[in-house]
Formats: sequence, structure tokens, C-alpha cells
Amino acid sequence: MTATAAAPAARWELALAGWRLYAVVAACAFVIYLGAFWNGFALDDRAIILRNPQVASPSGLWRAFLEPYWRPEAGGHLYRPLAVVTYALDALVDGAPWFHFVNLLWHAAGSVAVAALARRLIGVAAGLAAGLIFAAHPVHVEAVANVVGRAELMAGLFSVLAVYAGLVRQSVAWSAAALALGLLSKENAATIPAIIACGWLAGIGRPPRRKVAAFIAAWAVIGAAYGAARWAVLHQHTGFHEVAPVFAGAGPVAVRLTAIAALADIGRLLVFPLRLRVDYSPAERTLVTSPLDGRFLLGLACLAIWGVLLGRAWRRRRRVEALGLGWIAIAYLPVANLFFPSGVLVAERTLYAPSIGLTVALGAWLARLEPRRAALVGGLLVLAGSVRAAMRVPVWHDDLSVVLSILEDSPASYRGPQYTAMSLQARRLPEKALEDYLIAFQIFDRDSRVLIGAADAAWTLRRSALADSLMDQARARCGRCEASLGNQAAAALVRGDTAVADSLLEQVRRAQNP
Repeated sequence: MTATAAAPAARWELALAGWRLYAVVAACAFVIYLGAFWNGFALDDRAIILRNPQVASPSGLWRAFLEPYWRPEAGGHLYRPLAVVTYALDALVDGAPWFHFVNLLWHAAGSVAVAALARRLIGVAAGLAAGLIFAAHPVHVEAVANVVGRAELMAGLFSVLAVYAGLVRQSVAWSAAALALGLLSKENAATIPAIIACGWLAGIGRPPRRKVAAFIAAWAVIGAAYGAARWAVLHQHTGFHEVAPVFAGAGPVAVRLTAIAALADIGRLLVFPLRLRVDYSPAERTLVTSPLDGRFLLGLACLAIWGVLLGRAWRRRRRVEALGLGWIAIAYLPVANLFFPSGVLVAERTLYAPSIGLTVALGAWLARLEPRRAALVGGLLVLAGSVRAAMRVPVWHDDLSVVLSILEDSPASYRGPQYTAMSLQARRLPEKALEDYLIAFQIFDRDSRVLIGAADAAWTLRRSALADSLMDQARARCGRCEASLGNQAAAALVRGDTAVADSLLEQVRRAQNP
């Protein structure tokens, strides 16, 4: 065979090897989550999917771009139209198994994208390791096994594609397109340009200055267009800036101290995710008010370890490891509560994007080991992660299984009795629901939604004086509370308590016209 004939043959062989690699990664992602086909809908799935007219009607395929992610009666906040479009497409087929099947497709695609990026940056072995570890990481269960976690899966996939386009292909158009799709899936995709810039600074695929300027200009145009569309949709709704319950009434210093303390949870979940939780709310996680608090010092130590690893990789010119470590921090920043308080202190679903950086860095590290040792370490990581993830999937079967998990895994959290009360009220057991709402209030007395739910139960029991007292206490904590009242009224209508729903809606009218 001539040299010219051998070159195409070699390229075909490499391509075939690549496709085999991607098939193995995709199959791993599917097999681990096969249990999700028996899952139904749980928690936010009901509001975002089951009770969402955009999802129920084919017109949602275009109306999703003109309306907020959360329905107006629930506050009308967030803008994730592309995620809603996929739900509307799923509804044309119908059935919870199909929704979960599509989630698995997104996760498999994300795992393959991670493998492809690592393969191009390091090599085939690193690509296989990164893809398999990402597919099997147990911290992904919440995002994959709960349908509304799809926004995380979509934003994660488009982030990898944008980074691939920026670092490997150096394509302005493809990078901008992936950024746009990511932003329309979830706001956290706004970190994409910073991740690509981190890769350039590390010495990976930096284009000439003119092309860098073209990238920046394209990103700016996409960002401005997205910002304008988001404002046009959301400004007409009341919305509300929801912060994590632990931050209720907290000052800026306490918020940052608590956020740094939470890095101990983040580090553990990324590196050793043996124990997983649905909820990390008070009193499982409480406010940190002193820099001498052991929780703050532990979180600070985790931050220092990350900094040492990043500095070491940077000094030794281990470019891909430096990119991966930087990716972890950049992708986590929007929910880190360091610049501004967000709606959660810790949530496993929010670690889907940061874990991409972790697995890329691990792939690069394993590639430096002796092949047999790398195969042993990588194989153990994948096996342990696969078993833990597969065991965790049934937790997201339905509302009841989620509540039981919270009660078992987070017994000090007020969310356990709160969600128990919500489930009891939906089953028309208001007396028991009221008891659990009051237990939740005893654990944590700053969440007005607990009091509004308790008032709902009291009205159902025709205890108007108690309901009015609970509502007075709720208003003292949340002001007008329209969004929470609207949510509670919608739940009352679903279970058929129209009189109670009317009472709650009357509270909304009073709040709007004091």
C-alpha cells in the first residue's frame, strides 16, 4: 500500500476507534440510569411540566420563548425556553418513561461530548476515562433522574460544545451558537466565555488576536440579544428574588462565610459522593457567622487545596489539568453565593457543569499514569460511581420517595416535614398536614411558605382564626407573598378545594391592593 493510500486508511481507523469509544461511553450512561424508566414525576416536575399549559399544547413550541419558565401565578421568574420546548415535544409522545428516556439521551450526549473534548485535548485513553467517569458520577443523579434537571443536562452539553468549538475548532460561529443554545437552556451557561478564556490562558488553542476579538464580539452580541429577550419576557411579571432559606435575614458577611463553609460539601460531593441528599436546608445546614467556625475553616481548607492543585498544574504546564480545575470554579460561581445569594446553598443538580471540569482534569491525570495503573484506578472509579448512581436513581420515583429520602438522609431539615405536609394535604388529610407544617415551622421559622401551607390546611379544616393568624405571620416574613400564595392556590385547585383556593387568591388581591 502506498503512503498516500495508507493515510486515508489510518484516518478511517482512528475515526472507527473514536466511534467505538463514544458508543461505550453512551452505553455506560444509559445502563446506569435504566432505573429512571420506572420513575414518574416529582416535586418541580409537577409545576414545570404537568401543570404547564406551554407543555400541554403544541403552541408551547413557540410560546415558550414569550413566557417565563415559572408560570406567572408562581412569580413569573427565570427564562429557559429551550428546556420548555423539549418538554412540549415530549408531551406529544406522552408518558413519564419517554420524558426520562429523553433525559438519558441528553446525559449520554453530554458524556460523549466530554469524551470527545478530552480525546482531542489529550488522547484516546484520556477521552475514554473522562467520558466514563462523567457518565457514572453519582452527583448527577438529581439532574438526570428528575425530569426538570434537564436544564442542567442541556446547559452542560452546550457548554462542552462551545468550549470544543473555541479551543479545538477555533470556530467563532459554532462557539456563539452553542453559547446561545446554552443560555436558552439555563442561565448558568453565561460562564462559557470565561471557561474558553481559561483554556486560552492555559495555552490551549489560543487563536490570533483578531480572532479573539471576533469571539468576544460574537459573545457580546449573543449576550445582549439574550439579555434583551429575557428582559422583554420577565419585566412584565412580578417575579421574586428567592434566596436560600439559610440566608433569610442574614447580612452580607454571614452569607459569604456560609458560602465558603459550603465548599466542604461541594468538595466532598465532587470527589467522594458516597452520601447524597435531596436537601441541604436548615437545620441540616445553618448560618455561619464567625470566621473561627470550624465549618468555615473546613470550607476554606477545601478552597486552599483546590488553589494548590491549580497552581501546581499551571506551574508544571499541565494545561488540560489547569483548564479542568479552572472549569470547576468558573462553572460553580453562579450558584456559589459569593457574589450574590442564590436560591440554594447546596444542590447536587448544580454540580453537573462543574463536574465536567473535574472529569477532564481526571482524564488528563490518568493519562500520565502507567497504563495498567491508570486502567485499574479509572475502572474502580467508574465501577464505584456506577453502582452508587444506579442505587440512587429510585429516590426520584415520585413525591413520596423523595420525601422519605429527605426524612432519612436529612432528618434535621425542615423540608422533610414541610414536604410531608404538602403530600398529606394533596391526599386530603389536612389535620395531619397541619401538624407537619407546624413541626417544620418549629425547626425553621423564617420560611413564609410553611406558614402559607399551614394556613391552607387550617382553612380546609374551617379554622379561619388560626388561618388568619398564620397568614399574618407569613406576611411579616415575606411582605406581600403573591407568588407563594399563587402556588398554594394552584395546589388547592388541583386537589379540588375551590373554597380554600378562593381564600388564598383573596389574600393575593389584598396584597396587590393594600
